[in-house]
Amino acid sequence: MTEKQSPDDFRRCVDGSLAEMRELFAETPLQLNDHLSARFGARIWLKREDLSPVRSYKIRGAFNFIRKALVANPEQKLFVCASAGNHAQGFAYVCRHFGRKGVVFMPVTTPQQKIDKTRVFGGEFIEIRLTGDFFDACYDAAREFAAAEGALMAPPFDHDDIIEGQASVGAEIEAQLPEGEAPDLVVLPVGGGGLSAGVARYLEGRLDAARFLLVEPEGAPSLKESLAAGHRVKLGKIDNFVDGAAVAEIGERNFEILQRFRADQVLTVPENAICLTMTRILNTEGIVLEPAGALSIAALEAMDPASLKGKSVVAVVSGGNFDFDRLPDVKERAMRYAGTKKYFILRLPQRPGALRDLLTLLGPEDDISRFEYLKKSARNFGSILIGIETSSPENFLHLTKAFDGAGLSYQDITDNEIISNLII
Repeated sequence: MTEKQSPDDFRRCVDGSLAEMRELFAETPLQLNDHLSARFGARIWLKREDLSPVRSYKIRGAFNFIRKALVANPEQKLFVCASAGNHAQGFAYVCRHFGRKGVVFMPVTTPQQKIDKTRVFGGEFIEIRLTGDFFDACYDAAREFAAAEGALMAPPFDHDDIIEGQASVGAEIEAQLPEGEAPDLVVLPVGGGGLSAGVARYLEGRLDAARFLLVEPEGAPSLKESLAAGHRVKLGKIDNFVDGAAVAEIGERNFEILQRFRADQVLTVPENAICLTMTRILNTEGIVLEPAGALSIAALEAMDPASLKGKSVVAVVSGGNFDFDRLPDVKERAMRYAGTKKYFILRLPQRPGALRDLLTLLGPEDDISRFEYLKKSARNFGSILIGIETSSPENFLHLTKAFDGAGLSYQDITDNEIISNLII
């Protein structure tokens, strides 16, 4: 892809890449989701990139990058990347396909599950090196290795060949939609911007720019901030919870393509809302999504339902590499966002029967999930931490009214990030 390349030329390049890609894996399905369609009164199509061989779309960009590199230089024997996630797994799978050695640099803190999956996908062709506690140190080590060993570094998103590979998602969507059905809305998750830039460029001229909705996690709005400023903005701080899309700065080439969108076409979704989406989709559809993979569906849930009614919507599900060790945290965040779980600090009298009296204030659907004494703040009173789960947010209105009626001194710390991180 070049600066002067026309949309038609770009599409031809993508279609050529896609034909080669079929040797590696079949197209991922575009599924009409009955549950979401009925819920929103629309036709909701899910592009299931979580069903690729590595459970994410990243295999596409890695394939196109390495394929084109070998066309340009068939003697290239060594490739390298820095990643602790989906890019590493796609890279490993492609290295094995082409029979080329790949070295993957990962932070020392990378979960063992991700290390093992990358090793399985790459087999004998992949070497994993654990370096540094944070990604920046790992990335620097990979670049130094590439310079010293003559390895070609495969970037995660900011490269023309990566963008071209990810654009194959758009090519498949266009081919898979029923004849005559053009989407009223295409919802694309955004991290570094490779997927969104590729799909938007492929569908340019076929779909008006107003028919796209781009979605970022609330804690990492690098594209939204950049569009608002009119230039790339590097965020000083990001929330890493949505690790597949938590990027401090949108890619340079990606931003050049995405500049045609307005800042208000980027929707930011709270991390806890994404957790609620993950649990709903798991419980209703049996679909396991990673936080970044749930972004596009979470966006639909954040929109005014009336704006979706009667429309045809394509939402790209970007990945399903979820570590189930994180499930308790996801469930906790989901319940807190839904308003069905809260934490209180209570000042409880130090007398016989005080705890029993407290328990009588709970409603029939209230369940204590955590209880502990924090300290004795005075001779006759003690502070306790209590976590309560219930079936409906309205139940907490009755509970706090009961607390007030009993004359209890209490503080709701559910949304107090500083206090809750210290003691919950």
